[in-house]
Amino acid sequence: MYSPEDTEMASTAGTLDSPVKQIQIEGMVVLKIIKHYQEEGQGSEVVQGVLLGLVVEDRLEITNCFPFPQHTEDDADFDEVQYQMEMMRSLRHVNIDHLHVGWYQSTYYGSFVSRALLDSQFSYQHAIEESVVLIYDPIKTGQGSLSLKAYRLTPKLMEICKEKDFTPEGLKKANIGFEHMFEEVPIVIRNSHLINVLMWELEDKSTVADKHELLNLSSSNHLEKSLQLLMDRVDDMSQDIVKFNTYSRNLSKQQQQKHQYLQRRQQENAQRQSRGEPQLPEEDINKMFKPPQPPPRMDTLLIAGQVNNYCQNVKEFTSQNLGKLFMAEALQGHN
Repeated sequence: MYSPEDTEMASTAGTLDSPVKQIQIEGMVVLKIIKHYQEEGQGSEVVQGVLLGLVVEDRLEITNCFPFPQHTEDDADFDEVQYQMEMMRSLRHVNIDHLHVGWYQSTYYGSFVSRALLDSQFSYQHAIEESVVLIYDPIKTGQGSLSLKAYRLTPKLMEICKEKDFTPEGLKKANIGFEHMFEEVPIVIRNSHLINVLMWELEDKSTVADKHELLNLSSSNHLEKSLQLLMDRVDDMSQDIVKFNTYSRNLSKQQQQKHQYLQRRQQENAQRQSRGEPQLPEEDINKMFKPPQPPPRMDTLLIAGQVNNYCQNVKEFTSQNLGKLFMAEALQGHN
């Protein structure tokens, strides 16, 4: 992904140390993100784009966006960095906010916690401290509830990524778990007064039949797919656990062999000393017993984070359906 270090900074010296506590996003930006997915996203295909805006105290205001262009391997001459720089330059010429404040990405049934997203957000947040990533879920939005969430990397994870110490010891020392990787920032959608008036008029013109679709209880397909993805990630987690257990057994076995070797060497030196012979020459025991390589723990944390995200999605979806079910039961009782 394109690095934000080549763009203009949205933050100033006075606000650089202030964390982002709230995100205010224009309704037109939300519509652009939805339109981008509807035009170029197909099924599990991910669409991405740039967020533009400005920082006001501890509030990040997102006022515009534009998509990353879709191109194939045949477009070898296409320069993505140059394209985005020209887009931002053109927006500046027509007096539209052009400061880089983050990026957005669509997701498929909430599948977004990955190493690619972690690396991209670290690159953005390292260059522009207030940067956020917006995650748009078109599947949940299609069920009648807009799903748009903003995430940032936690300070603990930023330090780990800067030091690039993803070993089990490094993660244990930092006391970081999957729940300490990303922090969600509350979003407020803002519309102008003219847009609000238009929405009220459209709501008055909407038919009653369209409103009844919000009580639709047919959720088996969505729930089945979410549980299937959850089981796949649980299988990945179990495989990582097997790898870690194998590493622990090999490490314990090697420690026993090293201890036995030191005992035999100590006994032999004692015998040689009693016979008046010189002791055995010193040897680098670490070269003789090279410790096994530990499995990467960051991938396991990402899998655990994704499993937690799936569980939260299933919980939210089922709780909404239970509310609809009780409402439908109450309505049926009055008839």
